Amino acid sequence: MSEIALTRPAETAIAGERSRASKASLVALLLAFAVVFLVPCLGVLYTSLKSDAEIAANGLWAPTGNLTLDNYLQAFSVGSTGRYLLNSVLVTVPATAVSVALGTLAGYAIAVLRPRAGEFIGFVLLAGLFVPPQILLIPLFQGFNATGMYDTLWPMIIVHSGYGISLCTLVMRNFFRSLPIELRAAGLVDGASEPRILASIVLPMTRPALAALATLQFTFIWNDFLYPLVFTRSDTMRTVMVGILQQQGQFSVAYGVQAALAVLASLPTVAIFIAFQKHFIAGLTTGAVKG
Repeated sequence: MSEIALTRPAETAIAGERSRASKASLVALLLAFAVVFLVPCLGVLYTSLKSDAEIAANGLWAPTGNLTLDNYLQAFSVGSTGRYLLNSVLVTVPATAVSVALGTLAGYAIAVLRPRAGEFIGFVLLAGLFVPPQILLIPLFQGFNATGMYDTLWPMIIVHSGYGISLCTLVMRNFFRSLPIELRAAGLVDGASEPRILASIVLPMTRPALAALATLQFTFIWNDFLYPLVFTRSDTMRTVMVGILQQQGQFSVAYGVQAALAVLASLPTVAIFIAFQKHFIAGLTTGAVKG
């Protein structure tokens, strides 16, 4: 038996051990990241189950066996939690639908129809991603105030719809470019119109990208704090993220109720992610992220 035949199994074993060690290191690193991410979340959940007296006596992180759901009951019985959640839904759902729909149409036109100056139009739309929202607050505030929309839900719907078009156009344009052009050509040969091709052939293939976009947009808009704080004044127009701040009094802070409201506010986004998890991961790992 030659020397090469004797050393090859040993080299294979060493390579296998190195691969296992590399995977173990990667798993350990991911677990460390998961712990760092989950500790604040678990802290909020733990605080929501403690009474204000317990928090005042022992602090937020002190262990205790006296856990209670009173903060959740108080959030609904005393505050306007129901109104806050309803306002967030009324802002998030239409803004997500409008931005995803318009971004899909713009991405299809730029990637598939390729009109003259289409790349320039796409560049202008994408430039919206790099505009800091803070610099637009004053002109937007004056405009909404002049048109009588201040202290309503319309400013958040309009602004989020407009901002979302940039991201949706970028993602959908890249996804449409990853699709085979033969599908559209086959539709045209069969006499189908462009809207029919988009609705019957292209859109069914874009469900992963649409699910990923809808999930991201829903999460961004639902968690927004800046626009509801600036464009609303009355408590009946606040969204849930600003409503958490409303639990803070002049001389005291209801940490337990704030934590309970924060947990309640996070449930819709978690539910949306779980519902679209399969399509969301597929959308991020396919043509949705291709350049």
